[in-house]
Amino acid sequence: MKITEIVKKYRGMKNEELAKELATRTDEFTLASLKVKVGKESNISLANKLKKDVARIKTIIKEKELGETNE
Repeated sequence: MKITEIVKKYRGMKNEELAKELATRTDEFTLASLKVKVGKESNISLANKLKKDVARIKTIIKEKELGETNE
């Protein structure tokens, strides 16, 4: 899935859904990052992808709070 498709999906979600998705992605990022640090996972690209997803979701939530959604 392309980044623009992912962003459109997130922009179409309600705030409650975004908060739930944020919690899920944050947990996944924490686990992936911990596995990389411990050495169980050598592929850090998943952790980086999840970190960017968390940042995208936080940005969209903030935009919705400020009423600056640009679609």
